[in-house]
Amino acid sequence: MSDHSPSSSESDENFLARLRDGEQAVFGPLVRRYERELFGYLRRYLGDDDLADDVFQNTFLQVFLKIRQYEPGRPARPWLYAIATNQAIDALRRRNRRIADRPADAVAAPDEEGEPRPLFELLPAPGDAPPEVADRAEQAELVRAAVSRLPELLRQAVLLVYFQGLKYQDAADILGIPVGTVKSRLHAALTKLTEEWTDENAECGTRNVE
Repeated sequence: MSDHSPSSSESDENFLARLRDGEQAVFGPLVRRYERELFGYLRRYLGDDDLADDVFQNTFLQVFLKIRQYEPGRPARPWLYAIATNQAIDALRRRNRRIADRPADAVAAPDEEGEPRPLFELLPAPGDAPPEVADRAEQAELVRAAVSRLPELLRQAVLLVYFQGLKYQDAADILGIPVGTVKSRLHAALTKLTEEWTDENAECGTRNVE
């Protein structure tokens, strides 16, 4: 009996279970299904399009190599994100070893596919008046830049929960930490971001007065 063709309505879990059973025909559709989402996550995490592309390819190479470790029925998205995050961490370590004697890159490249509104809305507004579209885009870029400067452990939690929209439990599974630790890291990250955001707006206000 021949394998049925991959369907766009099939769940990610079904794709992984079929791949685990040796149906290689589902591998391409699985990669395409996650291409935009996972690549966007890696861009934010790494701040480098070329490196993100390498890590994306390595992620799905690892999926192919480790598919026997996937437990059928286990939520697919956290499993894939855990592999991608580990590959990103390894890539950063390798890059940091190579450029240890060079100044660090300034800011992660902003994502052109949309603004991180859930995180943006958690930060204090710079005034009572609603910002214009151009101002909002500029402020969103500042938020992304501020996120890129967070310590790695805090940045991981922010990217997974506020940028990728994962649930606390899924983020905890990906990072291998308790849910409470995810929440405490998010709280610490938001505190840092709010302080920086407030200071930045205060400086802008001072410059405008002068």
